[in-house]
Amino acid sequence: MGAVDEFDKPERERLDADARYNEALTFFDRAVQACGGRALDAGDLERIHHALILFLQQITAFVDTKDRALAADLQARIERVEQRSTDIDELRTRVGVLQRHARATDQAAAVGRADDRHQPARQPAASGAPSLEPEILYVAFEDQFRGSDEAVAAKVGSYVPIFAGASDVIDLGCGRGELLAALKSAGIASRGVDSNADMVAVARDRGLEVELGDALSYVRSLADESIGGAIATQVVEHLAPPYLFALVSELARKLRAGAPLVLETINPACWLAFFSSYIRDLTHVRPIHPDTLQYLLRATGFERVQIRYSAPVPDEMKMQSVNLPAAVVSASEPATAAVALTAHAVNANAAILNSLMFTHLDYAAVGYRA
Repeated sequence: MGAVDEFDKPERERLDADARYNEALTFFDRAVQACGGRALDAGDLERIHHALILFLQQITAFVDTKDRALAADLQARIERVEQRSTDIDELRTRVGVLQRHARATDQAAAVGRADDRHQPARQPAASGAPSLEPEILYVAFEDQFRGSDEAVAAKVGSYVPIFAGASDVIDLGCGRGELLAALKSAGIASRGVDSNADMVAVARDRGLEVELGDALSYVRSLADESIGGAIATQVVEHLAPPYLFALVSELARKLRAGAPLVLETINPACWLAFFSSYIRDLTHVRPIHPDTLQYLLRATGFERVQIRYSAPVPDEMKMQSVNLPAAVVSASEPATAAVALTAHAVNANAAILNSLMFTHLDYAAVGYRA
């Protein structure tokens, strides 16, 4: 009952204010009419003055309740829009997961997995939602947050020229195969490996040569100096340090002399990248600073190691500087000069924050086997 009363309170206040306003207006009208067009004496003026004050007092309350009613209506509209936006986001997430689940189910049926015929049917969860494999959830997560195939393909396409003229290039953690497709289009022989079966299925659907397996085991199975290039995009942040050290050491043996190695990852030196892209993904193990990855490649025998930054933060997301008129900048008057000094300090601090927080979201360490 209390909640209902609280909900009805603004409407009751509006009705009460309307009633008091009408009463005050009527009282004022009667005070004026009581004069009957005759000359006003002191008593008439006092009565009209009193009625006018009461009327003005009620106008304030009357307007206030109207303002509150309009504000409440506007807030209600905003909340409805926000709820619809939330509903759309929730629906998009559920549809994306179910689409990946349906694709995985179709792929399993197409290849006729033998063990499926001997396993009991999966039961729905208590909530009625389908029971989903973590791999399927992660593919759907990548669909939503990493971007579309087209967006990722445009980004990784910048690495294709590094492998010009190479052959036997391997893509470690190839995911959906965007880079492999770009290498294939450029006439560069390549193949990939990924530990996520659903990612592998997506890549194979595109006609790409991809194996299901662990990157380190896959590289160890190759002959020494048998590959002409290697790349791993958005992979190393998923690896524990001992695993990463072992993987880079193995690649140093498996790559031919002069062959390139590209390791792209999230740039934790950019605070925006760390506090958005990096910590959003539950499968990330630890961030890797650009200096660290560059050192690792150099220490394991790679040369000409460079850091290439990508995905710059848009200017509209950076700290903005204060632009002062020339007259203010050169002013000698104390108050104006103080304003100029304050603006210079603000701009200097904005530049410092931009250099720490809003630089590039990703980077790649690029080296060549000695």
